[in-house]
Amino acid sequence: MELNYQNILVAVDGSKEAEWAFKKAVQISKRNDAALVIAHVIDTRNFVTFESYDQEVALRSEAYAKDILERYQTEAKAAGLNNVTIVIDYGSPKIKIPKDIAKKYEIDLIICGATGLNAVERFFIGSVSEHISRYASCDILIVRTDEK
Repeated sequence: MELNYQNILVAVDGSKEAEWAFKKAVQISKRNDAALVIAHVIDTRNFVTFESYDQEVALRSEAYAKDILERYQTEAKAAGLNNVTIVIDYGSPKIKIPKDIAKKYEIDLIICGATGLNAVERFFIGSVSEHISRYASCDILIVRTDEK
């Protein structure tokens, strides 16, 4: 049985691992002639650490996400993909990626890096990729870099 993916989601956070996941997502999307959704979830739980909610922090986080996503979208289109969507969402990436974004875009493959930027959270409660693999209702590809 040959399986073709139609809607692929790649989660990016600015890490090297996310960049590798993005490159793999572009290759698989091209091979399957699939739509590619590039998503970044702004983890609003991080805002709780501030004494009071700082609008400037939120604006910087959004500008950072927009910059990453637009750069990746341009690169994906330059690689020959025609159907590329970028998504910025807010909340917990562990929930938003496998449950909300994947459902909304009828994703049949989620690609993410093995690790991301938040090493402290990974130590205490597990990585985003680990949660995605547990809670997604579609196939998952977790990409590792070749660096040791």
